[in-house]
Amino acid sequence: MASRKSVISFGMVAIPIAMYTATQDNDIHFNQLHKEDNSRIRYKKTCAHCGKEITSEDIVKGYEYDKDKYVVVTEEEIEKIKTEKEKSIQILHFAKLDQISPVYYNKTYQAVPEKGGEKAFELLRSALLAEQKIAIGKTVMGTKDTLMAIIPREDGLLISTMFYADDVKELQKQYSRPEVAEAELNMAKMLINSMDTPFDPSQYRDEYQEKLRALIETKISGKEIVAAEPESGGKVIDLMEALKASVEKAKREKESA
Repeated sequence: MASRKSVISFGMVAIPIAMYTATQDNDIHFNQLHKEDNSRIRYKKTCAHCGKEITSEDIVKGYEYDKDKYVVVTEEEIEKIKTEKEKSIQILHFAKLDQISPVYYNKTYQAVPEKGGEKAFELLRSALLAEQKIAIGKTVMGTKDTLMAIIPREDGLLISTMFYADDVKELQKQYSRPEVAEAELNMAKMLINSMDTPFDPSQYRDEYQEKLRALIETKISGKEIVAAEPESGGKVIDLMEALKASVEKAKREKESA
């Protein structure tokens, strides 16, 4: 598994780490085909000047500083201007674990200490977990300063790249807030508590992808696709009655589990 080497630095402490991607793409992917003969659609990269088809080895980065005028910048030159400080993950400050809105998290990595960094790594992890804090840091990834959250877990550290405030759309959309009766609120709380179970990610799966996989198998075997049965479900007329029914249903399911 490919990893990205880095160093977590704060104060006089430097912890060498390797970062591994913590997620993977398990989705079914479709290819685009020509409708007439089911042949793959290919997209070719061509030069706008000479029309020649080119490969990735022929491509360089260019910045357009004036109309049709470019300055070419190589990967080596981009790396050359990075200081050791910029290559490391500099911890800027610490914050409460529940202070960060999930909308700011982007891509998640698992951090593993490199040889010699195990003690400092474990000290940082256990201290963060004990204080229920995360570390906010930054490093240069590619061609930009990347904000990062270092998140403690019982079994290690996660590092999530973060969006800047400018990247996040305004979330404070206003809506008309009706009055909620105390009895309704208590019933809603009861429903939430009746469905309260520890989060176990292994209990969830992408059921629609399973149906899609079954559809593909059905098509391969030449069988006919059967339409899904319509689900019965009406509009909620009485909120309290719907909440009571939901609480009873949740209790029954919890007792039978």
